[in-house]
Amino acid sequence: MEKTPSLYINLIIEDLPASIEFYKTLGFVQNFDFSNDDAAALAWKDEFVVMLLTKNFAKTFLPERKTFAEKNMTTALYAIGFCSREEVDTWYTTALGAGAKMTQEYDHGFMYGRDFEDLDGHIWEAFWMDPAGMPKE
Repeated sequence: MEKTPSLYINLIIEDLPASIEFYKTLGFVQNFDFSNDDAAALAWKDEFVVMLLTKNFAKTFLPERKTFAEKNMTTALYAIGFCSREEVDTWYTTALGAGAKMTQEYDHGFMYGRDFEDLDGHIWEAFWMDPAGMPKE
């Protein structure tokens, strides 16, 4: 069987145990082989893995000239496409129940989304899209 590439997203977090619980609530599964007091690997539906890194540990991966963005800044948006509006709503509602904050919602007919910030301010965009329904120009 051919192995496919994996996507790992490294997220800088403040409170490792709280972030682990947040992502577990969203359906991520912790891989204890790649988890310790400084980091935790959590996989979502075998599609990708978030690596939760404490700030001090994450600094070891940066060149000296770089620093982390402050919590009120955004350097990336993480988008996950779902198969239905209902799946978007379920994931979004679960995230809010686990402590996330709503950032925006939209419904363009062919594209529907509900976005939130996790416990550390990382923005996740949960969306559904039907490309066949896109307006023709």
